[in-house]
Amino acid sequence: MAAEIIDGRALARAVRREVKARVSELAGRGVVPGLAVVLAGDDPASQIYVRSKAKMAARVGIAARTVRLPAEVSAGDLLAVVERLNADEAVHGILVQLPLPAGISPEDAGRILRAIDPAKDVDGLHPASLGALVAGEPGFVACTPSGCMRMLAAHGVPIEGKRAVVIGRSTIVGKPMALLLLAAHATVTVCHSRTADLKARVREADIVVAAVGRPQMVRGDWIKPGAAVIDVGINRTPEGTLVGDVHFAEVAAVAGHLTPVPGGVGPMTIASLLHNVSLAAAGRPGGAR
Repeated sequence: MAAEIIDGRALARAVRREVKARVSELAGRGVVPGLAVVLAGDDPASQIYVRSKAKMAARVGIAARTVRLPAEVSAGDLLAVVERLNADEAVHGILVQLPLPAGISPEDAGRILRAIDPAKDVDGLHPASLGALVAGEPGFVACTPSGCMRMLAAHGVPIEGKRAVVIGRSTIVGKPMALLLLAAHATVTVCHSRTADLKARVREADIVVAAVGRPQMVRGDWIKPGAAVIDVGINRTPEGTLVGDVHFAEVAAVAGHLTPVPGGVGPMTIASLLHNVSLAAAGRPGGAR
């Protein structure tokens, strides 16, 4: 068996076309969707991500601005920036690029994310957004899990009644991904670093989402033949190559569907962000579900 490769770049183009049409409609009402990205420090990966977001935003007519701050910025100054953006009517979406500099404690990072107006939380990471997801109420959904669900839907992967395993329990990917699959009527198991016999748990799954941050950890003999495998990981090898959390060649020989790295989940994450910004500008966060 050779897996059907899920082309995230092609799907992202389709999402951007939808967003562009919504942005054009908003422009007819005098509304220009605005996205503000707060970038603290000079992390190379973050710099790349922010440039990509700004480039894609411009393509669909979203006015994107980047607020650049030094690595030495204080938590108080970051909070002040967020509050200023909350009050700016031209800004419909606020994203604080993670990770924050080492000088910002985890507690302060949480305070900064919680300071974002939930109506502008286009990253879907505010406790109010996560709580809405748990309760099945309107709210923004974290961009990567939202993109993953679109990828499964676009390729007709059945979810209802299927067994799904999510490897990873972060609030950015693992937990919201599990909740979305549960809402789609899958039977969901969340695995992590302390899961006993992880290979056996993954082998039971019809759908596998790998979001653990360990290069090529998921091997071909972990996968149930025909399963759909979504690889969220992006890791750089010592040779400089980008690989996912899944051993692509091995898993491609067993799975029914598989996302590549790069070119899989990454483009869909940015497309989902633009989708959320357009909904925020339209005053419709519930449409992000």
